[in-house]
Amino acid sequence: MTLFDPAALLVSRSKTADEGAIIRMSQRARELRTKGVDVVSLTLGEPDFDTPDNIQQAATEAMKAGFTHYSPVMGIPELRAALSRKLKSENGLDYSANEICLANGAKQAIANAILSIIEQGDEVIMLAPFWVSYEITVRFAGGTPVVLHASVEENYKVPASRIAAAITPKTKLIVLNSPSNPSGAVWSKAELQALADIVRAHPHLMVLSDEIYEYIIFDGAMNSFGAMPGMRERTITVNGFSKGFAMTGWRLGYAAAPEPIAKAMGRMQSAITAGANQFVQRAAIAALEGPRDAVERMRKEYQLRRDMVLGGLNAIPGIKAGQIPATFYAFPDVSALLGSKAGNHLLYTTDALCDWLLDEHHVATVPGSAFGAPGSIRLSFACSEAEIGKAMARMQKGLGSLA
Repeated sequence: MTLFDPAALLVSRSKTADEGAIIRMSQRARELRTKGVDVVSLTLGEPDFDTPDNIQQAATEAMKAGFTHYSPVMGIPELRAALSRKLKSENGLDYSANEICLANGAKQAIANAILSIIEQGDEVIMLAPFWVSYEITVRFAGGTPVVLHASVEENYKVPASRIAAAITPKTKLIVLNSPSNPSGAVWSKAELQALADIVRAHPHLMVLSDEIYEYIIFDGAMNSFGAMPGMRERTITVNGFSKGFAMTGWRLGYAAAPEPIAKAMGRMQSAITAGANQFVQRAAIAALEGPRDAVERMRKEYQLRRDMVLGGLNAIPGIKAGQIPATFYAFPDVSALLGSKAGNHLLYTTDALCDWLLDEHHVATVPGSAFGAPGSIRLSFACSEAEIGKAMARMQKGLGSLA
């Protein structure tokens, strides 16, 4: 009798559906910790702060008031109205409540958008370095990622001329992330306007603008792509509550788009999950309309950590740290160190380099190959200053020996 093998049923997409190197490195760090190793993990992009008290209180009150049942798939009307006001006053985006779709996290909002407009044969321009989930979701939808690379010398922002040259009749979407994970890059108003000029010349083209890190900016200012002249109808703006409000576990994101696309995203979500948690949505209203003192305190703390990380990285020969005007990530170029030999380790790739840093120096980072930039590594500084100080000292000792 032939033995049944459930693994034989798996299709290729199920084998590449996670965040790869990020999950691998964070899991390796956990395993070493269980063995008693003092590991500093700079892998996950999760704030180490608790959700502000007023938001927690609003959720508790909402549960006590009975808001524990299913919500409309697109989101409760009160939150959609609050988001409409927020987008207009803070971002210069004029979307009605009917053009806003709540989701179970910004990741689902991105998936809803891509699955609603991308199909087999469509091309999607990805600006590397990029967040890994963009590429995964584009491939799920049957689209073809067209990867354009930017270097640390270009502040990890692909020039408009290279974007224009990559557009073909099959190009349907450009994915923009500003402020950016993993690089911390922030696109200026002039740079966004140059991109808008390109989009305007192609009537079949839209932009997905992921703005989840808008409240964690240190240098420069936040500019929303959809606020550029003529771009309202050409933009799907994605945002959420996880980063700026330290609400990662609450799983609430949203997208604003022209009404036909917003409704299609709602249909997509209805087919796959359902409406987002109702008492979390009530708490999100408190986040939007309540005091922002805690949000600003967190931003200032991230800025102090950014300065520590930049100082530490700039002291390591062979590393190009670049600028970090926003987010809680550093994305140094370490390509000058690749090819080094450390004991029995041959460090030809950033994957090998990150493994070596973890095994020998007990610092967990993520190889840039996960983000379409194999010459760099990502460090999350969403952790304490003590941990950052320890990590920088270990990296200076380890990487400094390779230079």
